[in-house]
Amino acid sequence: MLFMGLMSLDRPEDYGRLSDEKLLNKVADGDQEAFRQLYQNTDRTMYSFILSIVKNPQDAEEIMQESYLKIWTSAKGYKSQGKPLAWMFTIARNLCYMKFREQKHDSDVTIDDLMGLEAGEVCKEIEMAADKMVLLAALQILKEEEREIVLLHTSGGMKHREIAASLNIPLATALSRYNRAMKKLENYLREE
Repeated sequence: MLFMGLMSLDRPEDYGRLSDEKLLNKVADGDQEAFRQLYQNTDRTMYSFILSIVKNPQDAEEIMQESYLKIWTSAKGYKSQGKPLAWMFTIARNLCYMKFREQKHDSDVTIDDLMGLEAGEVCKEIEMAADKMVLLAALQILKEEEREIVLLHTSGGMKHREIAASLNIPLATALSRYNRAMKKLENYLREE
């Protein structure tokens, strides 16, 4: 009976019950199903974290893919400390900074981009660009650590306690940064 219980633990449907720490250890052994489950557990949080740094959805998606590739290839180097998400954030942050060094862009929508579009599509592109510019401008007024916390909470769905643990900061600090950031955003949007 005990043997059957141990055997069922390795079935893919049971991977959802494993902690991220255990999943990452299995990823280190080349377990693709564990990697898939780790991705499912952390993708929204990772995306929010990366977006808080790069402030560009396309770049965030690209860096997120690179991050998970790096996680897959580097999992054997992970030293178990009970905080795999913090390790994953470090990989993502490093890739974000590499992206900053490689590329600087002036605008997401260029004249060349708009030339090939029909009239209705042009308006849609311009509206999307305008919405994006407002969001980016709002995010620009926040300090990086405030942006991280806001996006991890709002987009990533993390609780403040989880954010504090992932970023290795006290809960009170996470809460005060979040509240300060929300007041800044509220004041900025009220003025605009």
